[in-house]
Amino acid sequence: MSAPVKKPKANSKDGPKVGRKPAQARAKARVEALLEAAVVLIDEKGSEAMRMSEVASQAGVPIGSLYQYFPDKAALLLELAQTYNLRIRAQISAMLETVQSQDDIAPLLNDLLEGYYQMFLDEPVARDIWCGTQAHKSLQWCDIEDSRLNGGLVFESLKRFYPKSEWPALKNSSFLIMQLTGAAVRLAIALDPVEGRAVMDSYAVLLSREFVQRT
Repeated sequence: MSAPVKKPKANSKDGPKVGRKPAQARAKARVEALLEAAVVLIDEKGSEAMRMSEVASQAGVPIGSLYQYFPDKAALLLELAQTYNLRIRAQISAMLETVQSQDDIAPLLNDLLEGYYQMFLDEPVARDIWCGTQAHKSLQWCDIEDSRLNGGLVFESLKRFYPKSEWPALKNSSFLIMQLTGAAVRLAIALDPVEGRAVMDSYAVLLSREFVQRT
């Protein structure tokens, strides 16, 4: 039986390598240039084909400086993935603040799903970044942790509409739904637009059954 995926300690044998954090404005601008260059290259050729030397060249930054901040490709991919994750989490948090009654749950879930889907359609590089994290064993925890955090936001916001006896199941469902939502969206954008839309509509029905019909 395989071991559960857990977040490894930074700079450990199995964990992601952590570089220096930029403190001054010039260093922060350099890191931002490196991240922007990485996004361009991943969008052009995918994360697997991207080379660190190309990132440095694209950003106009010495390769030595690149490795100071990102010791390897996994560290760079992790930073990019967490940037997207934080952005999505902020959107989820803002949407959850609009929920005032049980009647708001169904529209909320639909808006969350559609917003996530649209982001991946508008920025296909986001899927390539996610695929890059999954290709690195030391980064596979990132997606699970993100789903757990997003699920926690959903649970804390919606639990007031459910009996306390259902809270444990609701918490697990919130975590699971956040994980499955990412998988459903990535599947949908890999299909032709018509089939992808059908997948999203079917998944929206599943969401409604899990959350709305329980109240």
